[in-house]
Amino acid sequence: MPFTVKDFQSLLRLLERQPQWKDALRASLLGEEFLELPSLVRNLVQAQRATQRELRALAEAHRLTQQEVRALAEQVRTLADAQARTQQELQAVAEQVRALTDIQARTQQELQMLAEAQARTQQELQTLAGAQARTQQELQALAEAQARTQRELQALAGAQARTQEELQALAEAQARTQQELRAVAEQVRTLADAQARMQEELRALAEAQARTQQDLQALANAQMRTEQVVRELVQTVSALKGENLERRYRERAASYFQRILRRIRVLDHQQLGLLLDDALDQGRITPEERAQVLEADVVVTGLVDGREVYLLAEVSGTVTAHDVRRARARSAILEKATGAPVLPAVAGEQLSDDHETQEEAPTVWRVLDGRALPPSQVGSS
Repeated sequence: MPFTVKDFQSLLRLLERQPQWKDALRASLLGEEFLELPSLVRNLVQAQRATQRELRALAEAHRLTQQEVRALAEQVRTLADAQARTQQELQAVAEQVRALTDIQARTQQELQMLAEAQARTQQELQTLAGAQARTQQELQALAEAQARTQRELQALAGAQARTQEELQALAEAQARTQQELRAVAEQVRTLADAQARMQEELRALAEAQARTQQDLQALANAQMRTEQVVRELVQTVSALKGENLERRYRERAASYFQRILRRIRVLDHQQLGLLLDDALDQGRITPEERAQVLEADVVVTGLVDGREVYLLAEVSGTVTAHDVRRARARSAILEKATGAPVLPAVAGEQLSDDHETQEEAPTVWRVLDGRALPPSQVGSS
C-alpha cells in the first residue's frame, strides 16, 4: 500500500504524543554518529572552559619556577594539540551534519514527491471509480436489453407456432380451392364464349357511341357559338342601355337635377372640350386630367343660392362604388379647370347593395329613379 500524505500527517501527530518514538525515528534516519554529536560538543565545551580556567591560574602564578614554566608550556602544547584534534573532530562532525542535512533535504523532497504521487493516484482512483460506475450502468442497460430480447424471442416463437397452424389450415384451404378452381375453369370457358359474343355487341355499341360523340361535339360547338352571340348581344344591349340612359339624363337634365340646381344648362362635349382647353392652356390642368373629364357622362351648370356652380354626374343602370369615386375625381379636376364649385353626382336606376358602394355613395349627390339625395343623407335605392 502506498504511503500517503494523510499517513505522514498521522505519523507526525503520533510522534508528538510519544517523544521516545521520536528519538528512535531520529536514530534510524540519522545514524548513531549524528546522535553522539551533542555529547561530543558538550565535552569540547567543558574542555575549553577547563583550559581557560587553567590559563587564568597560570597567569596568576607568576612566581612559578622555570621548571614549572616548562612543565606548564608542555601542558599548553598538549592542550593545543588536544584543541587541534578537537577542531578536526568538530570539522568532521560539521561535515557529517552537512551530509545529514542534505540527506534530510532529499528525504523531504522524496516525501513531497511521494505525497504528489499519492494525490495523482487518488485522482486516478476517482476517475477509475467513475468509469466503473458508468460500466455498471451500461451492463445494467445491456442486461435489460437482453431481457427484452428474450421476451421478444418467446413472443416470436409463439407467433411461429401460430404461423405453422395457419399454414396447415391454408394448405387444406388450397386443396379445396384447387377443386373449386377446376369447377370455375369450366364456368370460365362458358363465360369466355359469352364474352366473345359480348365483345361483338360492344364493338357495335362503340361505333354507335362514336357517332353520338360526334353529334354531341357538333351540338357543343353550336352551343358555344350561340353563347358567344348572346354575350355579344348582352354587351351591345348593355352599352345601348347605358348610352340611352346617359342621353336621357343629358336631354332631361333640367328635370332630373332640378332639386339640386336652377337655370340648368347642359354642356355638350364640344363646349366642355373648349372649356378644358382654356384651362389646359392656362396650366391649371394636365392633358391627362383633360382626357379624364371629357369622359364624364353628364356635365351641367346652374345656380345654387344665386351662385353659378357645375354638376358632374356619372350615369349607370346600377351605380357602384367605382362610379362614385370616378365622379369625385373628375369633379375635382373640373373645379381646378373652372375655378367654380363642382358638385359630384351619380345617377341611375339603383345603387349596388354591396358594402363598399353603400359606404362610398353618401359622399356625393345621388339621383336614383327620379329622387335626388344630398351627400349628407343616406338613402336607399
